[in-house]
Amino acid sequence: MKTQKFNMVAAQSSISWVGRKVTGAHHGTINLKEGELFLTDGQIKAGKFVVDTTSIRILDITDPATNAQFAGHLASDDFFGVEHYPEASFDIISAYGNHINGHLTIKGITNQVAFDVNITISEDTLKATGKLVIDRTQYGIRFRSGNFFQNLGDTLIYNDFELNIMFTAKAVETPAFAQN
Repeated sequence: MKTQKFNMVAAQSSISWVGRKVTGAHHGTINLKEGELFLTDGQIKAGKFVVDTTSIRILDITDPATNAQFAGHLASDDFFGVEHYPEASFDIISAYGNHINGHLTIKGITNQVAFDVNITISEDTLKATGKLVIDRTQYGIRFRSGNFFQNLGDTLIYNDFELNIMFTAKAVETPAFAQN
């Protein structure tokens, strides 16, 4: 059995997000802070990723004042509460082929999620892409959710949001304990 460890290359990794509401959608980015994957015989066996929630950016609002106001609202307790929760994380608990199961923690609340990834390995570089669809209300993000508020009309924000992950990592020397 060959075990390999890959450490994330932050400058080559990213997360884009899409949030939808009745009248349209907004999109932007949020930075991966750190991450690692362990593979055994080319299959994912373990890993962890940390997201810097303070880095959330909105790309579709070009007016600087409106963008800053919206970014401030996303950073507030109505959404990600970045002052108290500057990080979110994902811990892999199992993987079967390209299907990953793990614990996603946002705002200190952990839920199990699953998604598919596509992985390519070329020499010492691993690239992975995947898409998660998250129900924000499971993490205490209830602002303008139809599940918790009535008569929102065209101010309703849908509960699900998308995270599109592009992860690049470099192989590092595998610890001796991992090779047993």
